[in-house]
Amino acid sequence: MDLSSGLLLLIVGLIAGGYGTIVGAGGGFIFVPALLLFFDMEPAYAAGSGLVIVLINSLSGVYGYAKQKKINYRIGMNIVIGAVPGSLLGVWLLQLQPSDSKIFYWIFATILLALGIFLLIKNSPIQLKIFLKTDSETPEKDIPPILKSKWFVPLGLLMGVLSSYLGIGGGWLLVPILIYLFYLPTHQATATSIFTLSLYTTVGVISQLLYGSIDWPAVIWGGIGVFIGAQLGVYLSKKIPGKIVMQMLSALLIIIGIRMYF
Repeated sequence: MDLSSGLLLLIVGLIAGGYGTIVGAGGGFIFVPALLLFFDMEPAYAAGSGLVIVLINSLSGVYGYAKQKKINYRIGMNIVIGAVPGSLLGVWLLQLQPSDSKIFYWIFATILLALGIFLLIKNSPIQLKIFLKTDSETPEKDIPPILKSKWFVPLGLLMGVLSSYLGIGGGWLLVPILIYLFYLPTHQATATSIFTLSLYTTVGVISQLLYGSIDWPAVIWGGIGVFIGAQLGVYLSKKIPGKIVMQMLSALLIIIGIRMYF
């Protein structure tokens, strides 16, 4: 990899680390599309390398969020219980997919676009009545009984599969779920998401190492940027209102989702 490509990955990593930490998504949803679109990397290698980036991002971010005492460790550990086997399953599914398959791109794009549109509408000044009325600042004690901790383990299983299969972590989906179904405050949801990512993506990364699906030059250059960006993201998150955080996430998901269709 030449110097110009390395510097480009460093810049992408810096943006991914800062943005990903603020929205609790781990940065992979920026880094993986960059590998696919700008470096023409095979999906399996893009996902494997992206997962390492998510791990670096989350490890860097969780330290800052822990000092701010924003992490809900009980919810996080319940999610991790399901996410660990899910991560292994996701890596296995990725290896079964042909390298020239368009399914990877279509699944990626559809999920990102649908979630982005939902978040954009939900956090716009005029909210449509067809969506659930929820207050993202509702205390956790007010969660309906049906949404108690028994649902965190299967939720974690889904997060683990998506994280390893797409290589972008599961925070981009976990954060909205924690906010709109479990009523966690926005900043607590993002911090808890980063905490879970720091644990279950470790399993996915180990699996990717065994399969040899990691582009190390991309990881090294991108990882430097992600580590620095994550610290910047933790600092900025204290100054950004929760609704703005969700608007940031929605805009980026829509842009990336549309681009991935092509």
